[in-house]
Amino acid sequence: MEEVLQLRYIIGSVVYTFIGMVILIVSFVIVEKITPQNIWLELVEKRNNAIAIVAAAYIIAIAIIIASAIH
Repeated sequence: MEEVLQLRYIIGSVVYTFIGMVILIVSFVIVEKITPQNIWLELVEKRNNAIAIVAAAYIIAIAIIIASAIH
């Protein structure tokens, strides 16, 4: 019986992980559309460190919000 409960928790964690990743990607795409600059272009081609730091902080903040909402 304990094995079934553990498997249920593992499956739940995997499902919530994928849901969190989808929400994170969708929110980043929304921010990409809202901002006047193309974030991906600035990061990859122009090597803009300031935008890289802001994008990383945004991703970390959204990840913390998603993790606390799921937990």
